[in-house]
Amino acid sequence: MMAAMTDKEGETPGKRARPGPRKVTPKYLENAALFYLQRFATSGANLRRVLMRKVERSARFHGTDPAEGAQWVDALIAKFTAVKLLDDALYAESRATSLRRRGASGRTIALSLRQKGVEGEIIDTALAAADETEEQPERAAAARLARKRRLGPYRPPDARRDNRERDLATLARAGFSYDVALAVIDAEGPEDLEDGPAA
Repeated sequence: MMAAMTDKEGETPGKRARPGPRKVTPKYLENAALFYLQRFATSGANLRRVLMRKVERSARFHGTDPAEGAQWVDALIAKFTAVKLLDDALYAESRATSLRRRGASGRTIALSLRQKGVEGEIIDTALAAADETEEQPERAAAARLARKRRLGPYRPPDARRDNRERDLATLARAGFSYDVALAVIDAEGPEDLEDGPAA
């Protein structure tokens, strides 16, 4: 049986080597940034991280200057911020509101925004804006999470007692205080969480 033929690089004919990363230029970075912004809402610091990964891969593969690439990235972030393509405050408020609706605790939201490079003062303002429509936002968010995961009063009545500690732990891991978790898990029924007064 004949061995498979190989080309001069030792690869099987018809198979191409994976191309390396593109060489970064200011235009390439701008196009990459615009493409990213079309797909994702983000902060300036996070977009900078995304673009700097491209700069670093280019530097390793093509020998380009990472310091020059970093200058291009900084100029691009400044330009996009000036024309409001990037707005950390707007991004933070939108993200905080979205996460609250999905049942995230204030602690989880703050951590998520910090990981995206949003500054503390902007995070505080975003949380305040996301919470202004609810009297007790932590409790309301914990109730949403309980409903979504079928915890506490959202469980069948005969399963509640056996799962109480597990349900409390689930809300604690999600960043809710013990008092909030207790108020939600020990509520008599879902109607008490949706319409009743806070505990």
